Amino acid sequence: MAEPTRAFASDNWAGAHPEVLAAVAAANAGHAPAYGDDPWTARAVERFRELLGDVEVFFTFNGTGANVTALRACMQPWGACICPETAHIATDECGASERFTGSPLRTVPTPDGKLTPALVAPLLKGFGVLHHSQPQVISITQATEIGTVYTAEETGALAEQAHEHGMRLHVDGARIANAAAALDLPLRTITGDAGVDVLSFGGAKNGLMLGEAVVFFDRTLARDFAYIRKQSAQLASKMRFVAAQFDALLTDELWLRSARHANAMAARLADGLRGLGVTLTQEPQANEIFAILPPETVEPLSAACPFYLWDASRSEVRLVTSFDTTDEDVDGFLVELRRLLRR
Repeated sequence: MAEPTRAFASDNWAGAHPEVLAAVAAANAGHAPAYGDDPWTARAVERFRELLGDVEVFFTFNGTGANVTALRACMQPWGACICPETAHIATDECGASERFTGSPLRTVPTPDGKLTPALVAPLLKGFGVLHHSQPQVISITQATEIGTVYTAEETGALAEQAHEHGMRLHVDGARIANAAAALDLPLRTITGDAGVDVLSFGGAKNGLMLGEAVVFFDRTLARDFAYIRKQSAQLASKMRFVAAQFDALLTDELWLRSARHANAMAARLADGLRGLGVTLTQEPQANEIFAILPPETVEPLSAACPFYLWDASRSEVRLVTSFDTTDEDVDGFLVELRRLLRR
């Protein structure tokens, strides 16, 4: 097998999309006002409004920054956030949300990475009790950390539950584009129209160099967000270079085209794995695949094409496809796995 140019470790490993790089280069002409008071930022915000309606939009450096600042806008330090135990905010952000909001995370075990009203209900208690943190936010990830996708109806049910209790629904949308592509629905249908209050819109996993966006469907939550973002060290001085990327991403549906391609590559890879008798632990819906590989194949296969060992106890691995994954990347991986299985 030839040395691969791409990996299946994460869509974060992918480079930037050529159209995004071209947009950054174009934005590098001359001087422009700093801190977002520039034409690129204004244009990118309008792109979001064309896509999602009457929203407020703020750009951040990274996903953790987007999640932390979004949650700060939704809750007080005496609040609490309910999320799946697999949520990125609970497992892979070094306690950032608790550090910066001052509020605990109440994690819920889930069989498929998705919250339901029935799973959330037991944690909706202590309202008005002085001694208890007050549940103020439900946070879900779309697509989830294990590759599953919330339908618009499932998201809507959680939003309704949250609003009935005076709470907010936050969506960590690091892979929101892949979810929209998988559902074949307008992005607005699975977010604002489903009752989402605030969305962390992913860019880095979908072809940006860096940058995420915090999108407020409930605009009242954005009232003090400029201060929250600044205090959280998420305000870029040369904002035009972040915004120009989003301008490109939201032009001619680049965000959707890239996500559809990544999803298609995941489907191709999943079909190939099944053909080799590999067990998939979740039915792939977006661009993540979870599979059980024979333990003896994991090390040599990952040396040839890196991927993530998700659960060593049962030799479960995670494979992630990207906007730039090719048929040849997928087929080369399968050829190498077939060779190892026949040793």
